[in-house]
Amino acid sequence: MRKYIVMFVIGSLGGAFAIGVFAFAFHLNHKPLMKDINMSCVPARTASYQEAGRPGQSFPDFTVAAEKVMDAVVHIKSTQKVKNTIPQGQFPGFSDDFFQQFFGTPYGYQRQQEETQVGTGSGVIIKEDGYIITNNHVVENADEIEITLHDNRTFTAKVIGTDHSTDLALLKIDVGGLNFIPFANSDEVKVGQWVLAVGNPFNLNSTVTAGIVSAKGRNINIVKDKYAIESFIQTDAAINPGNSGGALVDMNGELVGINTAIASPTGSYSGYGFAIPSNIVKKVIGDLIEFGTVQRAFLGVSIRDVDAQLAKEKGLAVNEGVYVDGMQENSAARKAGVKAGDVIVSIDETRVKSTPGLQEVIASHKPGDVVKITVSRDNASIIIPVTLTTQTGKTELVKRDDTDIMAKLGITVDDAPVETIKKLGLQGGVKVTEIRPGIISKSTDMKAGCIIAKVDRQQVTSKDQFLDLMRNKQGGVLLECRYENQRVTYYYGFGL
Repeated sequence: MRKYIVMFVIGSLGGAFAIGVFAFAFHLNHKPLMKDINMSCVPARTASYQEAGRPGQSFPDFTVAAEKVMDAVVHIKSTQKVKNTIPQGQFPGFSDDFFQQFFGTPYGYQRQQEETQVGTGSGVIIKEDGYIITNNHVVENADEIEITLHDNRTFTAKVIGTDHSTDLALLKIDVGGLNFIPFANSDEVKVGQWVLAVGNPFNLNSTVTAGIVSAKGRNINIVKDKYAIESFIQTDAAINPGNSGGALVDMNGELVGINTAIASPTGSYSGYGFAIPSNIVKKVIGDLIEFGTVQRAFLGVSIRDVDAQLAKEKGLAVNEGVYVDGMQENSAARKAGVKAGDVIVSIDETRVKSTPGLQEVIASHKPGDVVKITVSRDNASIIIPVTLTTQTGKTELVKRDDTDIMAKLGITVDDAPVETIKKLGLQGGVKVTEIRPGIISKSTDMKAGCIIAKVDRQQVTSKDQFLDLMRNKQGGVLLECRYENQRVTYYYGFGL
C-alpha cells in the first residue's frame, strides 16, 4: 500500500511541474487574451445628455418634479353592481331543480343575478379642498368610488360632474389641506420636451415614467360621443392600464395633460400614450365646478383637414388649415359670414392646422364668447368675428338649477332631432343622451336614445320646457317614451 501511495505522490508532483513549464513557455510565445488598460491615457467624457448649444449640461433630473406631484396623484377604485339576466333560472322560491324536472321552467321566466364589477384607475388632485380629476370611463356608472391617497388614507368620493365628449370627470372628497398640481398652459407645450406620467398602472401605486412629447393634436377616434373632442398630446412616457386619469406633468411639476389612452396591439404599452391637454381640462373642470355641466360652444360647421390633394383639387391658396364643407342653418359661423369653401387658418391668432386643433381652441370657450376667425378665401385673408353659440344656436348658458335636476334624475337630455320626431310621428320631444346613477336608473330600465314625448300626459316640445316641467314636479311622475326604429310606446314611472 505504501508503494502505491509513494508512486501517486511522485506522479502528481511530476504532472504539476510539467504544467508549470508549459504555461511559462506559452506566456513567452503568445499575446495575452486580456490586459489592463491605462485609463489615464484614453480620452474620456461623462455619459451625459447635452442639448445643442448647451455643452456640459447633464441629463435632466426628474426627482424634483416627481416629488412635487407624487402626493397629488390618487388611486381610484370604482365599484358597480350589475344585474345579469339568466334565461333559464331555477323555479321561483326553490333552491334546486326538483320541481323544474316535473313542471318545467315557466314560460318567459328569467332570473336576475347581481354581480359586482370593480375597476381601477388614477386621479389628480387639483384643489386643496378635495377636487379630483379623472377620466369619465374610470368612474362611469359606478355605484361607489373609493379614493386612496398617497399616504394610504381612503375616502368615498362624490361625482360632481362628467363630460362624455372629452372623457373627463370631476370628483370630490371631504378633506382639506391636500397637495395639488397646478395647471400648465398646454398651448406652450412643445414636441420633444420632457414629461412625466404619474399614475397606478396594473394597481402599482405611485408609478412614475419619463418620456417626451412626441406629437400634439392627435385624433385617435377613441371617445365614443357624437361631439367628441380629441386633440391629444402624444407621449412615449410609458402608460398602461390603470394610468387612466393620471397626470402628465412637465419638468416643473405642472399639469400638461390627463393620461387617457394608449395605442397598442397587445393592450399594454407599445410606445404611444395620449393625454387630454390641460387647457381643455381646465375649462371643462371649471364649468363642472361652477355650473355642474360643460358650457359647450359650437361653430356649427362641417370641416375636414387641408392636404396637398385637397388644395390642388379646390385650387386653394394654402396647404394647411381646416376646409369648410358646409354649415348648419342656425350656426354661429353662418350668421357671422363664414362661407362653404373657406379655409380656417387661425382663431384668435392661434394657428389652426387640423380639425383636432380647431376643436381644441373652440372647446376652451363658452357660448356667447366672440372669437376672431381668420379664413383664406379667393386668395385673400379675411378676419371674421364670430359669436359662438350652443348646438341649438343660443348664447345663454345652462343654469345650475337645470343641471341639479338632471343630476337628481341621472340623465342628460337634448332637443330631439327634427328628422327623428317626424319619423316617429311625434309632435315634439327630448332625447336622452346619457343615463347615470340616479332616480331613473334605480326605478326604471330606460335606455339612452329614448325620446321623451310626454310628462304626465303633457306634451314635451323642447329641452327647456322639459326642464321647466321637471323643476316643478313632486310625487309620482310618468314619462311617455319612444325609441327610434320601434313602434312600441314605453311608460316609465318613478317618484320624486
